[in-house]
Amino acid sequence: MRVTVKGRYALRATIALAIMSSNGEAVSVGRLSKKETISPVFLEQIFFKLKKAGILKSVRGPGGGFSFARPLESVSVREILYHSGEELDVLPCDRKNEDCERIDECICHRALTIATDKVNEYFSNTTMRMLLDNKEFRKKLQNTTRQLS
Repeated sequence: MRVTVKGRYALRATIALAIMSSNGEAVSVGRLSKKETISPVFLEQIFFKLKKAGILKSVRGPGGGFSFARPLESVSVREILYHSGEELDVLPCDRKNEDCERIDECICHRALTIATDKVNEYFSNTTMRMLLDNKEFRKKLQNTTRQLS
């Protein structure tokens, strides 16, 4: 399994958004782009997908930007990765690959299926709030907040 640049950027940018909009205010793509050194065009594409999925909302005009559409405790890391276009799959083949004659007896396939399910379960059960409340992350959050002031 490999998370692509798009998935990493989606997660980085949504974490930055959660930090910068702690009081619910909209944050511009320009500010987020500069903070995370992500192309604003690429970030807009990612955020549009997350908006379409109901994870983010946007406000147009001066003072506009993006914010979370739901509480952070109801937004999973899995949702962010999935809706940004990531497939969190350890399997080198489809789960129901009809072209494979060994699928029913393949121990490797079974092991990788279990690993894929565990990875997806972990990310499904990890929320944005949990990331922000993590003690190690909180130290970095405090340093980031000081830099933004």
